[in-house]
Amino acid sequence: MNEHGWIVPDWPAPPQVRALITTRAGGASGGVYAGLNLGLNSGDDIDAVAQNRANLRQWLPAEPLWLRQVHGTSVVDAAAVDATPEADAAFARRPGTVCAALTADCLPLLLCDAAGTTVAAVHAGWRGLCAGVIEQALLAIDLAPQSLLAYLGPAIGPAAYEVGAEVRDAFVAADPKGDAGSAFVPGKPGKFYADLYALARRRLARSGVAQIYGGSYCTYTERERFYSYRRDGATGRMASLIWMET
Repeated sequence: MNEHGWIVPDWPAPPQVRALITTRAGGASGGVYAGLNLGLNSGDDIDAVAQNRANLRQWLPAEPLWLRQVHGTSVVDAAAVDATPEADAAFARRPGTVCAALTADCLPLLLCDAAGTTVAAVHAGWRGLCAGVIEQALLAIDLAPQSLLAYLGPAIGPAAYEVGAEVRDAFVAADPKGDAGSAFVPGKPGKFYADLYALARRRLARSGVAQIYGGSYCTYTERERFYSYRRDGATGRMASLIWMET
Protein backbone atom coordinates (compact mmCIF):
# COMPACT_ATOMS: atom_id res chain seq x y z
CA MET A 1 0.00 0.00 0.00
CA ASN A 2 2.92 2.35 0.58
CA GLU A 3 6.62 2.66 -0.14
CA HIS A 4 7.69 3.07 3.48
CA GLY A 5 6.83 -0.33 4.89
CA TRP A 6 4.13 1.02 7.18
CA ILE A 7 1.90 -1.60 8.77
CA VAL A 8 -1.27 -2.70 7.04
CA PRO A 9 -3.23 -4.68 9.64
CA ASP A 10 -3.61 -8.37 8.87
CA TRP A 11 -7.24 -8.96 9.80
CA PRO A 12 -10.38 -10.05 7.92
CA ALA A 13 -11.96 -6.60 7.72
CA PRO A 14 -14.44 -6.06 4.87
CA PRO A 15 -12.86 -4.72 1.66
CA GLN A 16 -14.24 -1.20 2.03
CA VAL A 17 -12.50 -0.79 5.40
CA ARG A 18 -8.93 0.43 5.09
CA ALA A 19 -6.39 0.75 7.89
CA LEU A 20 -2.80 1.91 8.12
CA ILE A 21 -0.29 2.22 10.97
CA THR A 22 2.76 4.42 10.48
CA THR A 23 6.27 3.74 11.75
CA ARG A 24 9.32 6.00 11.96
CA ALA A 25 9.92 5.59 8.22
CA GLY A 26 9.27 8.27 5.63
CA GLY A 27 9.51 11.50 7.61
CA ALA A 28 11.30 14.85 7.76
CA SER A 29 11.98 15.07 11.51
CA GLY A 30 15.50 14.90 12.89
CA GLY A 31 17.36 14.28 16.14
CA VAL A 32 15.45 12.31 18.76
CA TYR A 33 12.34 12.68 16.57
CA ALA A 34 14.05 11.29 13.47
CA GLY A 35 11.50 9.94 11.05
CA LEU A 36 7.79 10.41 10.58
CA ASN A 37 6.83 12.12 13.84
CA LEU A 38 3.15 13.01 13.65
CA GLY A 39 2.75 14.49 17.14
CA LEU A 40 2.40 18.28 17.16
CA ASN A 41 2.81 18.48 20.95
CA SER A 42 5.86 16.24 21.16
CA GLY A 43 8.43 19.05 21.23
CA ASP A 44 9.49 18.56 17.62
CA ASP A 45 9.78 21.38 15.08
CA ILE A 46 6.20 22.15 14.01
CA ASP A 47 7.21 22.64 10.38
CA ALA A 48 8.73 19.16 10.30
CA VAL A 49 5.57 17.68 11.81
CA ALA A 50 3.46 19.57 9.28
CA GLN A 51 5.57 18.11 6.48
CA ASN A 52 5.22 14.64 7.97
CA ARG A 53 1.45 15.00 8.15
CA ALA A 54 1.42 16.20 4.54
CA ASN A 55 3.43 13.12 3.54
CA LEU A 56 0.92 10.89 5.31
CA ARG A 57 -2.05 12.73 3.79
CA GLN A 58 -1.05 11.48 0.32
CA TRP A 59 -2.09 7.98 1.37
CA LEU A 60 -5.46 8.96 2.86
CA PRO A 61 -8.83 10.06 1.45
CA ALA A 62 -9.00 13.03 3.85
CA GLU A 63 -7.13 14.74 6.66
CA PRO A 64 -7.46 12.56 9.78
CA LEU A 65 -9.38 13.77 12.79
CA TRP A 66 -6.47 14.39 15.15
CA LEU A 67 -7.50 14.08 18.80
CA ARG A 68 -6.16 15.92 21.85
CA GLN A 69 -5.56 12.75 23.83
CA VAL A 70 -5.68 12.98 27.62
CA HIS A 71 -5.64 9.31 28.74
CA GLY A 72 -9.37 9.48 29.36
CA THR A 73 -12.48 7.72 28.09
CA SER A 74 -14.21 10.33 25.91
CA VAL A 75 -15.33 9.17 22.46
CA VAL A 76 -16.36 11.46 19.60
CA ASP A 77 -18.17 11.06 16.31
CA ALA A 78 -15.52 12.09 13.80
CA ALA A 79 -18.12 13.53 11.45
CA ALA A 80 -19.68 15.73 14.13
CA VAL A 81 -16.66 17.60 15.55
CA ASP A 82 -14.22 20.21 14.32
CA ALA A 83 -10.62 21.12 15.04
CA THR A 84 -8.93 18.86 17.60
CA PRO A 85 -11.41 17.58 20.17
CA GLU A 86 -10.29 16.41 23.60
CA ALA A 87 -10.94 12.69 23.41
CA ASP A 88 -9.17 9.35 23.31
CA ALA A 89 -11.34 7.61 20.73
CA ALA A 90 -13.27 8.49 17.59
CA PHE A 91 -15.69 6.57 15.39
CA ALA A 92 -17.04 7.20 11.90
CA ARG A 93 -19.99 5.92 9.90
CA ARG A 94 -19.39 8.13 6.87
CA PRO A 95 -17.05 6.87 4.12
CA GLY A 96 -13.94 8.94 3.66
CA THR A 97 -13.75 10.06 7.29
CA VAL A 98 -10.41 9.07 8.81
CA CYS A 99 -10.12 8.22 12.51
CA ALA A 100 -6.67 8.31 14.11
CA ALA A 101 -4.88 7.51 17.35
CA LEU A 102 -1.36 8.75 18.12
CA THR A 103 0.89 6.54 20.23
CA ALA A 104 4.46 5.93 21.37
CA ASP A 105 4.03 2.94 23.75
CA CYS A 106 0.31 3.23 24.54
CA LEU A 107 -1.96 0.77 22.78
CA PRO A 108 -3.73 1.83 19.57
CA LEU A 109 -6.91 -0.13 18.93
CA LEU A 110 -8.75 -0.20 15.60
CA LEU A 111 -12.35 -1.39 15.34
CA CYS A 112 -14.79 -2.10 12.54
CA ASP A 113 -17.90 -4.18 11.98
CA ALA A 114 -18.15 -7.11 9.63
CA ALA A 115 -20.56 -5.24 7.36
CA GLY A 116 -18.19 -2.30 7.00
CA THR A 117 -20.60 0.36 8.23
CA THR A 118 -18.56 1.74 11.14
CA VAL A 119 -14.90 2.20 12.05
CA ALA A 120 -13.14 3.50 15.17
CA ALA A 121 -9.68 4.31 16.50
CA VAL A 122 -8.90 4.18 20.22
CA HIS A 123 -5.91 5.44 22.21
CA ALA A 124 -5.50 3.16 25.23
CA GLY A 125 -2.74 3.88 27.72
CA TRP A 126 -3.00 2.04 31.01
CA ARG A 127 -5.07 4.79 32.61
CA GLY A 128 -7.61 4.94 29.80
CA LEU A 129 -7.68 1.17 29.50
CA CYS A 130 -8.33 0.75 33.22
CA ALA A 131 -10.95 3.52 33.23
CA GLY A 132 -12.89 1.90 30.38
CA VAL A 133 -12.01 3.65 27.13
CA ILE A 134 -12.58 0.42 25.19
CA GLU A 135 -16.00 -0.08 26.75
CA GLN A 136 -16.94 3.53 26.04
CA ALA A 137 -15.90 3.15 22.40
CA LEU A 138 -18.05 0.04 22.06
CA LEU A 139 -21.01 1.87 23.61
CA ALA A 140 -20.57 4.74 21.16
CA ILE A 141 -20.36 2.40 18.17
CA ASP A 142 -23.62 0.81 19.39
CA LEU A 143 -23.42 -2.36 17.33
CA ALA A 144 -23.64 -6.00 18.37
CA PRO A 145 -20.20 -6.88 19.75
CA GLN A 146 -20.36 -10.22 17.94
CA SER A 147 -20.23 -8.29 14.66
CA LEU A 148 -17.08 -6.34 15.56
CA LEU A 149 -13.45 -6.92 14.68
CA ALA A 150 -10.59 -5.47 16.72
CA TYR A 151 -6.94 -4.93 15.81
CA LEU A 152 -4.30 -4.24 18.47
CA GLY A 153 -1.58 -2.02 17.02
CA PRO A 154 2.03 -1.56 18.17
CA ALA A 155 2.42 -0.95 21.92
CA ILE A 156 5.09 -1.52 24.52
CA GLY A 157 5.47 -5.25 25.00
CA PRO A 158 4.93 -7.25 28.20
CA ALA A 159 8.66 -7.93 28.68
CA ALA A 160 9.46 -4.20 28.67
CA TYR A 161 6.56 -2.46 30.41
CA GLU A 162 7.50 -2.28 34.09
CA VAL A 163 4.93 -0.56 36.32
CA GLY A 164 4.33 -0.02 40.01
CA ALA A 165 2.05 -2.14 42.15
CA GLU A 166 -0.54 0.65 42.05
CA VAL A 167 -1.15 -0.05 38.36
CA ARG A 168 -1.83 -3.73 39.00
CA ASP A 169 -3.99 -2.84 41.99
CA ALA A 170 -6.06 -0.44 39.86
CA PHE A 171 -6.86 -3.12 37.28
CA VAL A 172 -7.64 -5.73 39.92
CA ALA A 173 -9.93 -3.28 41.75
CA ALA A 174 -11.73 -2.47 38.49
CA ASP A 175 -12.33 -6.17 37.83
CA PRO A 176 -12.63 -7.83 41.25
CA LYS A 177 -14.32 -10.97 39.90
CA GLY A 178 -11.94 -11.40 36.99
CA ASP A 179 -8.32 -12.35 36.48
CA ALA A 180 -6.79 -9.01 35.47
CA GLY A 181 -3.94 -9.77 37.83
CA SER A 182 -2.76 -12.53 35.49
CA ALA A 183 -1.64 -9.85 33.01
CA PHE A 184 1.06 -8.76 35.49
CA VAL A 185 4.30 -10.63 36.13
CA PRO A 186 6.33 -9.76 39.24
CA GLY A 187 9.58 -7.89 38.61
CA LYS A 188 11.74 -6.05 41.12
CA PRO A 189 10.25 -5.56 44.59
CA GLY A 190 7.05 -3.54 44.26
CA LYS A 191 7.19 -3.70 40.46
CA PHE A 192 5.37 -5.73 37.81
CA TYR A 193 5.62 -6.24 34.06
CA ALA A 194 2.26 -5.37 32.52
CA ASP A 195 0.80 -6.90 29.37
CA LEU A 196 -1.30 -4.17 27.72
CA TYR A 197 -2.28 -6.55 24.94
CA ALA A 198 -3.65 -9.13 27.40
CA LEU A 199 -5.51 -6.45 29.34
CA ALA A 200 -7.12 -5.12 26.16
CA ARG A 201 -8.03 -8.60 24.94
CA ARG A 202 -9.70 -9.28 28.28
CA ARG A 203 -11.72 -6.06 28.13
CA LEU A 204 -12.80 -6.78 24.56
CA ALA A 205 -13.73 -10.40 25.28
CA ARG A 206 -15.65 -9.44 28.39
CA SER A 207 -17.63 -6.98 26.24
CA GLY A 208 -18.47 -9.72 23.73
CA VAL A 209 -15.88 -8.99 21.03
CA ALA A 210 -14.41 -12.33 19.97
CA GLN A 211 -12.60 -11.41 16.73
CA ILE A 212 -9.35 -9.89 18.04
CA TYR A 213 -6.17 -9.60 15.96
CA GLY A 214 -2.70 -8.07 16.18
CA GLY A 215 -0.79 -7.47 19.38
CA SER A 216 2.60 -8.85 18.38
CA TYR A 217 4.87 -5.77 18.32
CA CYS A 218 6.95 -4.05 20.99
CA THR A 219 7.58 -0.34 20.54
CA TYR A 220 10.25 -0.35 23.27
CA THR A 221 12.52 -3.04 21.82
CA GLU A 222 12.02 -2.34 18.10
CA ARG A 223 14.08 0.86 18.28
CA GLU A 224 14.61 1.43 14.57
CA ARG A 225 10.97 0.94 13.68
CA PHE A 226 8.93 2.57 16.45
CA TYR A 227 8.93 5.60 18.72
CA SER A 228 8.89 4.78 22.44
CA TYR A 229 8.32 7.31 25.19
CA ARG A 230 9.34 4.84 27.90
CA ARG A 231 12.63 4.15 26.11
CA ASP A 232 13.60 7.63 24.92
CA GLY A 233 11.61 10.25 26.86
CA ALA A 234 11.56 12.96 24.19
CA THR A 235 10.27 11.16 21.11
CA GLY A 236 7.78 11.24 18.25
CA ARG A 237 4.38 9.67 17.73
CA MET A 238 3.04 7.08 15.28
CA ALA A 239 -0.51 7.09 13.93
CA SER A 240 -2.99 4.22 13.68
CA LEU A 241 -5.63 5.17 11.10
CA ILE A 242 -8.86 3.64 9.85
CA TRP A 243 -11.53 4.69 7.36
CA MET A 244 -14.10 3.38 4.90
CA GLU A 245 -13.64 3.87 1.20
CA THR A 246 -16.24 5.90 -0.67
